Amino acid sequence: MLILPAIDLKGGRCVRLLRGEAASEKVYGDDPVAIARSFAAAGAAWLHLVDLDAAFSGSTGNRAMIRKIIAAVAIPVQVGGGMRSLHTIGAMLDAGARRVVIGTAAVSRPELVEEALMQFGAEAIALGIDARDGRVATRGWTDTSEIEATAFAQRMHALGVRWAVYTDIARDGALQGPNLEATAALARQSGLHVIAAGGVARLEDLIALRDLEKDGVAGVIVGKALYEGKFTLAQALQTMAVP
Repeated sequence: MLILPAIDLKGGRCVRLLRGEAASEKVYGDDPVAIARSFAAAGAAWLHLVDLDAAFSGSTGNRAMIRKIIAAVAIPVQVGGGMRSLHTIGAMLDAGARRVVIGTAAVSRPELVEEALMQFGAEAIALGIDARDGRVATRGWTDTSEIEATAFAQRMHALGVRWAVYTDIARDGALQGPNLEATAALARQSGLHVIAAGGVARLEDLIALRDLEKDGVAGVIVGKALYEGKFTLAQALQTMAVP
């Protein structure tokens, strides 16, 4: 199972939020490029970048930083946050991103997902499913729709989507453990390769997620637990390598 260290960008800095609330911002570094390099040096196979400013307001202020990060590491980078047009998606892929995560736009404009799949291929596109009480949230999690997360995932799979990042908002940044039941159910019922996000706090959480590979859980994004020193990336990678 893949472990993707997370770098969330806000104002050009590396931050973490609690349950996506902007007021909860905690800064972990002013040099995201150095942080990305440290993750790569520690053995990360992928990086997960989120442009929080773009997700909240559509701002493009972090785009130059994202390009610097992609150029600074030799591993694949997955980018999300504000990916709401073919132009933006294409620009990120042209900059070297291996995969782009589409969230809000997939809810409001599912035809964009179809167009992106046709133009860039299924391996370059992931669906961002951010759920609050089982319903899909959008625009940096500030709005919650009436769309049920699993049904949404099934519809997107039918369009040709193969990858999804699933976040239980209530767990994100809370260090209370991932929502294993909901993650497994969504992967199993949708047929998507699901990358779990939100709540990882202990090495035991990674082991529990690894046990869900049979359901279609293919990876896990780890953020605050690394920044808070709950465990190191080396420890996480070793844990996942041992059956």
